[in-house]
Amino acid sequence: MEINFIEISNNFLLTYKIYIFWLGTISFFIFIFSLISIKWLAAQIPTNYFIDRDDSEFKKTYPFLWLISIIIKNLIGYTLIFGGVLMLILPGQGLFTIFIGLILSNYPGKYRLERKLIAIPSILKTVNWLRKKSNKDPLEI
Repeated sequence: MEINFIEISNNFLLTYKIYIFWLGTISFFIFIFSLISIKWLAAQIPTNYFIDRDDSEFKKTYPFLWLISIIIKNLIGYTLIFGGVLMLILPGQGLFTIFIGLILSNYPGKYRLERKLIAIPSILKTVNWLRKKSNKDPLEI
């Protein structure tokens, strides 16, 4: 029995072409979104984020607006994590996008994971390079 891989791949492409098209389209838009937003998001991380963990004045002063901002921040964060995972197999900056998504999202063990990731020299160097392009001080760890 001989297997014809060309025929199998043609059948696969014909059968799933709409899914492949939409996956490619979504990948493209996530890639563009990450290119546009990563520099800005890296600049939004407070310089002392990995040192000072006190509650913010915004949370104490405006608890309802803080809750709304947390919901929006988590939606953006989980979208970036999902997009970053896709970018591991599709074009894009997958690991860096996942890192930014992890910083934006809230979940148990977040702070410990962030400290481990930012301690990787290549990630810290990249984040600080983006911060420098935005005229921000490097992160303190």
